[in-house]
Amino acid sequence: MGKFKNSAFQNIFASGMMDDESEFLPIIADGDDKDLKNVDVPSVLPILPLRNTVLFPGVVLPITVGRERSLKLIRDVNKGSKLLGTVAQKDYTVDRPEKEDLYDIGTVAEVLKVLEMPDGSTSVIIQGKRRYRIREFISEEPYFKAAIEPLEDVSSKDDNEFNAIVGSLKDLSIKIAHFSANVPPEATFAVKNIENSTFLINFICSNTDLNVEDKQKLLEIEGLKDRGIQAISFLVKEVQMLELKHDIQKKVKTDIDRQQREFMLNQQMRTIQDELGGNPVEQEINALKEKAKEKKWNEEVSKFFDKEVGKLGRLNPAAGEYSVQFTFCQTLLDLPWNEYTDDNFDLKHASKVLDEDHYGLEKVKERILEHLAVLKLKNDMKSPILCLYGPPGVGKTSLGKSVARALGRKYARVSLGGLSDESEIRGHRKTYIGAMPGRILQNIKKAKSSNPVFILDELDKVSKHFHGDPASALLEVLDPEQNGEFHDNYVEQDYDLSKVMFIATANSLSTIAPPLRDRLELIEVSGYLVEEKIEIAKRHLIPKQLENHGLKKSQVTFTKEVIELIIDGYSRESGVRELDKKIAKVVRRIAKKIAFEEPYNKKLSKADIREYLGVIEYSKEKYQGNDFAGVVTGLAWTAVGGEILYVETSLSKGKGALTLTGNLGDVMKESAMLALEYLKSHAEDLDLNPEVFGNWNVHVHVPEGAIPKDGPSAGVTMVTSLASGFTQRKVKKNIAMTGEITLRGKVLPVGGIKEKILAAKRAGITEIILSEQNKKNLEDIKDDYLKGLKFHFVSTVMDVLEIALLKAKVDKPLKIS
Repeated sequence: MGKFKNSAFQNIFASGMMDDESEFLPIIADGDDKDLKNVDVPSVLPILPLRNTVLFPGVVLPITVGRERSLKLIRDVNKGSKLLGTVAQKDYTVDRPEKEDLYDIGTVAEVLKVLEMPDGSTSVIIQGKRRYRIREFISEEPYFKAAIEPLEDVSSKDDNEFNAIVGSLKDLSIKIAHFSANVPPEATFAVKNIENSTFLINFICSNTDLNVEDKQKLLEIEGLKDRGIQAISFLVKEVQMLELKHDIQKKVKTDIDRQQREFMLNQQMRTIQDELGGNPVEQEINALKEKAKEKKWNEEVSKFFDKEVGKLGRLNPAAGEYSVQFTFCQTLLDLPWNEYTDDNFDLKHASKVLDEDHYGLEKVKERILEHLAVLKLKNDMKSPILCLYGPPGVGKTSLGKSVARALGRKYARVSLGGLSDESEIRGHRKTYIGAMPGRILQNIKKAKSSNPVFILDELDKVSKHFHGDPASALLEVLDPEQNGEFHDNYVEQDYDLSKVMFIATANSLSTIAPPLRDRLELIEVSGYLVEEKIEIAKRHLIPKQLENHGLKKSQVTFTKEVIELIIDGYSRESGVRELDKKIAKVVRRIAKKIAFEEPYNKKLSKADIREYLGVIEYSKEKYQGNDFAGVVTGLAWTAVGGEILYVETSLSKGKGALTLTGNLGDVMKESAMLALEYLKSHAEDLDLNPEVFGNWNVHVHVPEGAIPKDGPSAGVTMVTSLASGFTQRKVKKNIAMTGEITLRGKVLPVGGIKEKILAAKRAGITEIILSEQNKKNLEDIKDDYLKGLKFHFVSTVMDVLEIALLKAKVDKPLKIS
């Protein structure tokens, strides 16, 4: 082993890498490379895997030992020959490497010193002697042992080219040390003073900031000259990268200097402005602080605001960050922290307001009054969130506005239709350009009260997106146990929403997420009867449109017959939105005639309505008779209310094929197939020859083919239509039906009963067939809706056919061949 040229190097070693990833500084002993070549290397050596480093011949390297196998190896070697084989791991993250995880070529090393460190770890100083190749592994326990083949470094003559390579390596190493703050001055001193070219090349290869794979490539090169050339290529890249970093740092420093200059100039300008009568920026900040004294926020928010205003005062007013910070402080001030309006819990007044604003909807208004009564007694908002659901135009949103007026609260509304970004609810973080609070706090700020009646409109139309799920964000808003500390990403402080009265609206419950639906008190707002629509038009719609168009009540009169014509002929809906538009159109036409001083009828007639609105758009849904066998009236539910539909069956000579038309969905098609199979299996009960089904093709059609239709509720209508067609028995007059059937002949309950009953009543139906299990649904329907209707509650398909089919066959019965 050579002698250290400078005693300073005896104290320089940082932790090398064997078991832990950390930086290290190799040390090299200068001397004669013949000392290394003459080392007596045994044919079998214990193998020590190194993590994240490669040992080169001549280099002295301190390493920290942590693995049990490695500790055992070091202790055994230190007691014996002190020689071992080091080899680098291909992947330093592998804690217990196998043979395949090690490179084939490594360096024979001598243990110079074993140190027990104060922290309990063991450090070892080793020196590389000469390269070797692993021929084969002999054993793996308690540590690796391998048969090795010593390798020699091919020395180069001291010719000009080799000297130039050594000189270039020195220059590049010194240059790197100059640029890099991580390289200590002692390393430069060592490079300058190492005289042995072999040691110098190995020292630089070991000390270069390369990955293990590149260092291993250098170790595997036999010729020192080639190793030096390859090392130069690596060092040149490193020098270029360091020079580039240095240039970038110089540019950044120049920018900082410019900013400091601008800051100083701004400070001077601020001083001049103070002398002239006040700095406008400081005046802005002082105004914010004065306004903050009037806020009712808690101590935590107060401290947060003071901190943000202090940050604003330190910013350059010309910088873009200043306006962002100013807007943020202004938003904090604009929010009504702990500012509430006084509630008016006079329930008689509330009932009066609801009756004034909405005609009908008795069950809904009763439920709202119950809700208000509970709030009055409890004096907090920790009660279920109301959700009004039903078809469009029935007054769900305006009910919320009426509740706000009844309580004397502010009114806030947010439309959730099409909302797909969670940030729309929770707000955007300030770091984003154009950040703002979420819609909840935006509307709270607009309402200027922390306890408004807040309408969450179109809750069923919230959609998921890769930006997050807004429905999940709404869980915190609508949960009384959580919304006392609602966190908006922009405001960064918890805001109390517990006093807000949330009312949600939806057209359908099927698209609302189950966890969200679980937090809602569901109140169905169903459609209106024609009589109710007439009253709504008289009390609300017509006066509103007359006022909107500048007309007086004395200038036009809508009779009951005229309003009914508009309802039946020009609007088909459960609500009154379309009716409102048609009334507005009529009033506009009258306003035009008045403006042009043209004559018109003040008392509108049906002829006037046809003139103003054009040809009747919808034919009234009326029962069309029972002149033909196979035609049956069914009842259907749609998004705009109930409707009647007809199922027609036609038979033609054939082989028993079934054809379905009318834009039917899969469920409705299955109902038709189910009905036909039921009839086949019960042919004898209907006095039918079973062979008839194989001799006649069946065509089932549901009119208005452009309109998609689906659902199981047409099952009883399908089976009655098919039975009427095959038996040639007509269907009883003025009867309609709805219900799902099973293959066993059971009649199951269906939904939308109220809407279907209203549709039947409008169409002039007098008898309705329902499942026995739907009987309970009639209890929630007003007696006025049921007046004039006879209900048949059935359990089986045979009950349906017994009621619906007439006994006598048609004049020309079906001939069965």
